Amino acid sequence: MQKMGILGGRRWLSRGFSSNPLRVCVVGSGPAGFYTAEKMLKTHQQAQVDIIDRLPSPFGLVRSGVAPDHPETKIVINQFSKVAQHERCSFLGNVTLGSSISLSELRELYHVVVLAYGAESDRSLGIPGENLKGIHSAREFVWWYNGHPDGRNLEPDLKSTDTAVILGQGNVALDVARVLLRPTTELATTDIANHALAALEESSIRVVYLVGRRGPAQTACTAKELREILGIHNVDILIQESDLLLTPVDEEELKSNRIKRRVHELLSKAATSKPKHASLNQRELHFVFFRKPDSFQESEDRANHVSGVHFEKTVLKGVSPGKQIAVGAGEFEDIKCGYYLIEEIIYNYQDSWMVLKSIGYKSVPVDGLPFDHKKGIVPNDRGRVLSDTSDPSVLEKGLYVCGWLKRGPSGIIATNLYCAEETVSSISEDLEKGGLISSSAMPKPGRDGLLQLLHDRNVRTVSFSDWEKIDSEERRLGSSRNKPREKLTTWDELYKTTSQ
Repeated sequence: MQKMGILGGRRWLSRGFSSNPLRVCVVGSGPAGFYTAEKMLKTHQQAQVDIIDRLPSPFGLVRSGVAPDHPETKIVINQFSKVAQHERCSFLGNVTLGSSISLSELRELYHVVVLAYGAESDRSLGIPGENLKGIHSAREFVWWYNGHPDGRNLEPDLKSTDTAVILGQGNVALDVARVLLRPTTELATTDIANHALAALEESSIRVVYLVGRRGPAQTACTAKELREILGIHNVDILIQESDLLLTPVDEEELKSNRIKRRVHELLSKAATSKPKHASLNQRELHFVFFRKPDSFQESEDRANHVSGVHFEKTVLKGVSPGKQIAVGAGEFEDIKCGYYLIEEIIYNYQDSWMVLKSIGYKSVPVDGLPFDHKKGIVPNDRGRVLSDTSDPSVLEKGLYVCGWLKRGPSGIIATNLYCAEETVSSISEDLEKGGLISSSAMPKPGRDGLLQLLHDRNVRTVSFSDWEKIDSEERRLGSSRNKPREKLTTWDELYKTTSQ
């Protein structure tokens, strides 16, 4: 006999629970979400885990963030697929937290809700001219070339200028620069989106500037990423050798950080290498340090288009042992974008150009979720969501976070593994204390309740078997073009394929 329950005025059907299994919902199907699901399934043998995502496709930034010429990084998808195919796990795509279902409703349906939906917005510089045409966030550009359905219509102008300026020097900034500079013949055999490949084949971009607030001793990229971009064929690397001079504080900072020390060594070596100028197709990559944007300048010839950046020079100021921040030096300069650098001014014979802001991703809060807007994270204690940041003992029962939403947008894919282990450990401790589930408590509807509610709201869910149809079609399309896959890049294409 089926039991009936009430959830927010709606009825749900269960399958005659003989016990009270642990119902877990993970919001977000990127690395943080999948590692959390995997750890929960291994640690708690009776747990039923549902992973929901607003996209029809799983894997988050592994699919839409990892550069197309880094296929080895995407191998982790095989591991995540096994998690999704586990008998006690399910994937439900096209389910958006906040519109398809609210956070409060999820907390009624499940004993445990883990938010791992990452950071899908961008930090703002907050300076004049930031909304001019030709300025994009690196996230938007990455989504565009990786075939994210929300990035399909970006259409960056790669023809009107020979130069792109990237604000930031982290791994994402280097990814973007590499895609702009790498020969398209090499990109053509990756899973780069077809519309992006076509645009890059016609691109006029020949010069890329990577501009950072701090110096080479503080560069945020990894040695692996830097080594790769320095090795691109037919690209001259230009660095002012004076920028590479180290202060005693810099030397102390490098002494305790092997990665940054290696990065500085690579930059120093590149700075002393002579430009190749081997062909007419020669391209240039400039590293510019100790500059922060003060305002963007509008083109005189193209209304509402960016044509330059007003920069303030910076100096480093120690704030704690081994840490220096960039502060304005009160000296300004107008940097124009173009082929050559004379006396610290980049000149351009064209009056429009492209700027990509790679200054960090930003998480977005939802109704009912405590949020630290300054840090851009959910206040938490080892993954437990705090109701009150001033009192760590006041917790949101059954609500947890993992990944960028928990610690901020930093780290590599493997960082999420350790992050998930910590959050699952906190969940386990709370379960042992009896704070989440008890034998006398009414069973939670979990997946059945969620599916019923979504059905009532006419929300079309995408299962993992539906995703496998998308995966199969993308691989089929790619095989005819010597690519691992040809991504479906519009919502309509994705939906249509799941219906076949």
